[in-house]
Amino acid sequence: MIDLRSDTVTRPSAAMLSAMMSAETGDDVYGDDPTVNALEAEAARLSGKEAALFLPTGTQANLVALLSHCERGEEYIVGQLAHNYLYEAGGAAVLGSIQPQPILAAADGTLPLDVVASVIKPDDAHFARTKLLSLENTYNGKVLPLAYLQQAWEFTRQRQLALHIDGARIFNAAVAHGVELQDIARYCDTLTICLSKGLGTPVGSLLCGSADYIRRARRWRKMTGGGMRQAGILAAAGLYALRHNVKRLQDDHDNAHWLAQQLREIGADVTRQDTNMVFVRVPAEQAEPLKNWMKERGILLSTGPVTRLVTHLDVDRHALEQLVDHWRAFLAR
Repeated sequence: MIDLRSDTVTRPSAAMLSAMMSAETGDDVYGDDPTVNALEAEAARLSGKEAALFLPTGTQANLVALLSHCERGEEYIVGQLAHNYLYEAGGAAVLGSIQPQPILAAADGTLPLDVVASVIKPDDAHFARTKLLSLENTYNGKVLPLAYLQQAWEFTRQRQLALHIDGARIFNAAVAHGVELQDIARYCDTLTICLSKGLGTPVGSLLCGSADYIRRARRWRKMTGGGMRQAGILAAAGLYALRHNVKRLQDDHDNAHWLAQQLREIGADVTRQDTNMVFVRVPAEQAEPLKNWMKERGILLSTGPVTRLVTHLDVDRHALEQLVDHWRAFLAR
C-alpha cells in the first residue's frame, strides 16, 4: 500500500532495525540504559539545551511538558487548533488541572502577540495564573518565521512567561529554513521532538530543556506511566533517525512540491503546499468515492472537504506518479 494519510505511518528501515537489534540496553528508570542516555545527550546537543528526556509518545511528551511548566490552577496560551489543545483528549486539563486559553492562529501559523497580550490574566484571585505560551512548529505544515520566534521569545521574557514549542515536526522547519535545530530552539525554553513522524522511527518523542526542568519532567514521566525499562531498543531507532534521516526531509518537501504541481495540472483544487503536506479541496460528494477509488488501487488517503496528503520516507516519486495517474483517471470518469 502507498499510504499518504500521515508521516506517522513510516516504518523502520532495515538499517534502523539492525541498529535496534544490536542496541546496548539497561534499566532506564534507574538511568542505566546507555542507548537512551546517548539519545538524550544527542537531542540536548542538537537543540542547544542542557538536557533531554525520551518518552514513548508525542502526546505524553506534550502532556509532561505542560505539567512541568504549570501547576494546578495555572494556564497556558495556545492555538485554537493546536495539537496539544485540540487533539490530545484534554490531558492537561483533565490530569493536570491546567487551564488552556486558546486563541486563533494567524494564516501563517503564528499566534498574534497583541492577541496573546490581551488574554494574559492580571494578578487577581479571580483568574488562573498565566504561565506559558505554547507554539507549534511546524503548524499544519507551515514553518513559523524565525523573526516571529525571536519576537515571541522577547515578548515572553518581558511578561515573565515560559515559551514552549510543540515541535513534532520541528526538523522539517529547520530543513525548510536551512538552519540547525538550535537556531530555532534558542527562541524557546522547552521543545518537543517527534521521532516517529518524518524521522521514521516506530515510536518515541523527546522533550528538551534546562537540567532543572528535565528533572521535573522525569518525575512527571514516571507519574504518567512513561517510565520504561530496557528502552534502548527504541532509543537506538531515535539515534539512527537523528544521524541519518534529518537532511533527507528535504526529499519529502521536494516530493510534496512536485505532487502539488502535478495535481494542479490535472485539475485538482490544490489549496496549498507547505513542507511535506499538500492540501486539496475535494467536493463533498467526491470525498468518499475518491477515498475508495484510491484504496482499491493500493493508495490510502484521508479524504474530506480538504484532503491532506503527507509525503514521507516510505513514499518515493514513483509512488506519487501512481497517485497522480489514478487521480487523473478518477476525475475523468
